[in-house]
Amino acid sequence: MPSQLWPYITPGIPDELFEHLPGIPFSQREVRLLLISQLRLKPDSVLWDIGAGTGTIPVEVGLLCPSAQIIAVERDEEVANLIKRNCDRFEVNNVEVIEGNAPECLHDLKVSPHRVCIEGGRPIQDILQAVWHYLPSSGRVVATAANLEGLYAISQSFSQLRAVNIEVVQSAVNRLETRGFSQTFAAVDPIFILSGEKLD
Repeated sequence: MPSQLWPYITPGIPDELFEHLPGIPFSQREVRLLLISQLRLKPDSVLWDIGAGTGTIPVEVGLLCPSAQIIAVERDEEVANLIKRNCDRFEVNNVEVIEGNAPECLHDLKVSPHRVCIEGGRPIQDILQAVWHYLPSSGRVVATAANLEGLYAISQSFSQLRAVNIEVVQSAVNRLETRGFSQTFAAVDPIFILSGEKLD
C-alpha cells in the first residue's frame, strides 16, 4: 500500500528517505531487496524482525503486505523510537515495535511468527534456537552475517536445528557515485544472507 513519501507498489525505498541515527546500521536498498525476496512472504504473514535497527525492513514489508503483522524487536530505546518514526514517515500502521533483548524478550511476543528476519544480535545462535521453538512447520528464518564468524555461527545453527531448503547468498553491489568531476562505482559492503525452513 503506497504512502505519500513512497507512492509505488514495489519495494526499494532509497536509503536517504529513511531517518537515520549516527552509528545505527541499516539494510541498504539492494541488500534489503535480496533479504525481502528470501523471506517469501504471504499477504497475511506474521514477521518478527529481530535487531530491526533503523526499521527499513518493517517499513518495506509493511507497505508491501498491508495485511501482514510485523513485530520489530530492538533492544535500545532510542533506536526503537527511530523505527516508530520511520513507520510514521511512511504511514505504515501494521508494525509493532518491542523494546527488549532477544532471545529473552521473545516469550513476551503475543503472536507466533511465520517468518523471522534476524539482522543483528551477538548471541545469534541463542536467538536462532529460541526462534525455532516458536516457528510452525514450514516457517522460515532469514539471517544476515557481515563476517565469516557470523556466517559460521548461522550455518552451524541451521545444521543443528536440521533446517531444510537452506540458501546462502552474498551480495555484491556497486553504486555509481560522483566524486569531484568524475563518476565512479563504489562497492556496498557485502553481506551474507542465509535462509532456512523448519521441517516439522
